[in-house]
Amino acid sequence: MIAVELKNVNKQFKGQTTPALDNVSVQIEEGEFVTVLGSSGCGKTTLIKMLNRLYEADSGEIFLFGKNIKEQNPVELRRKIGYVIQQIGLFPHMTVKANIATIPKILKWDKKRIDKETDRMLRLVQLEPDEFRDRYPAQLSGGQQQRIGLARALICDPRIMLLDEPFGAIDAINREILQNELKAIHQKSGRTYLFVTHDIREALKLGTKVIIMNEGKILQYDTPENIINNPANEFVENLIRTAELKGGA
Repeated sequence: MIAVELKNVNKQFKGQTTPALDNVSVQIEEGEFVTVLGSSGCGKTTLIKMLNRLYEADSGEIFLFGKNIKEQNPVELRRKIGYVIQQIGLFPHMTVKANIATIPKILKWDKKRIDKETDRMLRLVQLEPDEFRDRYPAQLSGGQQQRIGLARALICDPRIMLLDEPFGAIDAINREILQNELKAIHQKSGRTYLFVTHDIREALKLGTKVIIMNEGKILQYDTPENIINNPANEFVENLIRTAELKGGA
């Protein structure tokens, strides 16, 4: 099934001379882990913010599981989509458990279900519930906070997860651990992930497919292997060469 489809989507922000998205069309199959790669300002964050209607397209159409997002209530739509960003956005006055349970409470889950699922999410992101559920964000490391942000996004089992450079501010060792955990979580879930990064090695490691963007356009959408072996153009070829110079992809 096609999970995400963009048809001729355009977006230009006021005051900008070039479009953020320039006639973008792409189809993403359900269950893919798609990394969206490109330098700052290439349109990758704009692309995923279109999917949960944080940004609205100037023209074109966007479908999630065959339904036009324009025909869906934006608030209801966002509750069905997991969203994780670099600036984790945990509520500082709330415990870890309360942070993870934010959406379940809005959806009026009963207390027993919330207790069970928050503990399950903590275990999923490799944090012991008895040790962490009653802590506050200020008592956590950056890597632990990012895990809580991930648990909060995953608890309602969304069919689509949007991740906008979630590990960008984390040190290299913890970043690699989190990458491995996220990859394992995705493989177990069978859900569709879109993961924005400007790190080519991260993109090639995590993605079952990779979108490479530049100046608002998709230059190539393919498997990591095909991108490495058959770059679509000189820009992609130079990108691959840069990764190899840094020690291989």
